[in-house]
Amino acid sequence: MATPTGKGTIVAAELTKVYNGKVRAVDGVSFEVAQGEVYGFLGPNGAGKTTTVAVLTAGLSATSGQATVDGIDVLRHPEDVKRRIGIVFQEMTSDGDLTGRENLELAAALYGVPRSEVASRVNGLLERMQVADAADRLAKTYSGGMRRRLELAVGTVHSPGVLFLDEPTLGLDPQGRAGFWKYVQELRREHGMTVFVTTHYLEEADGMCDRIAIIDHGRIVASGTPAELKDRLGGDIVTVRPLAAGPDLTPLLKAVPGVLTVTAQDGSYRVKCPNGEGLVPKLVEACARSNVSLAGVSLKRPSLDEVFLEFTGREFREDEGFSATDRAVMLGRVQNQLGGRR
Repeated sequence: MATPTGKGTIVAAELTKVYNGKVRAVDGVSFEVAQGEVYGFLGPNGAGKTTTVAVLTAGLSATSGQATVDGIDVLRHPEDVKRRIGIVFQEMTSDGDLTGRENLELAAALYGVPRSEVASRVNGLLERMQVADAADRLAKTYSGGMRRRLELAVGTVHSPGVLFLDEPTLGLDPQGRAGFWKYVQELRREHGMTVFVTTHYLEEADGMCDRIAIIDHGRIVASGTPAELKDRLGGDIVTVRPLAAGPDLTPLLKAVPGVLTVTAQDGSYRVKCPNGEGLVPKLVEACARSNVSLAGVSLKRPSLDEVFLEFTGREFREDEGFSATDRAVMLGRVQNQLGGRR
């Protein structure tokens, strides 16, 4: 992992968070995010992703290490950081009993937007996020997509240089997710905004992020552009699923010409190869010669799903529940952020 130069908009150096003196939720994490970059932060639930984001957004103090955001030392000046960044949580933080306009006006006041600019900023964001027609309706009457766009408007009303998005499109349909990202990209292009995002949708990370880091067991296990990470897999992935448990098929499969590596995974075998289409018939034939009955054979081109499985040993499941630590951190972070604004 490259050593941070300290010149990025977001810099973490040996960042560590220990709970109860023994649980290392974040274990010496280092990375750097350049200005204007969209940086994806992926990881299994409980891997340290939520804790890292909480530290960077000054919602949680680190045990050791350093972190700067927009040139400000997060550990020494947390309140200054909170005023400089925008955050869109996966939890709804806008007030459902206020109108869309009132939510934006309240956020503008809490973030110290000059009074002379509030009306123009609020009206501009209502139009941009396509909620102007519902501006004077209570936010709790909004659809899911409208509410998420309102959350984005609230998080950017003060024109932050850095925007943190924590599972911002969780629960939205594909159209709603696409619309949300359209607005994020517009903000990025027009204002050079740096975006740090966690997401459970790998296709979002693949399509939206300039670079990605994968964290597991508190450590970053891989990082790079989506293309670089997929190239590291070394080719296609063929999954061979025996019909019944039996002897280890690794030696049999490795002996097939064209096979690069074989990894046993939950009763199946992941076979790396340069050309999956040409290899599948050979694998099936080899199994047939050895009287091994197969339940199925599947081929996958390099994808972030395969990258995630390669580096964490787990598939990226969107419906996994949050760990108890994740839930506690998220709740405390929301309360801290709202309290900090006041």
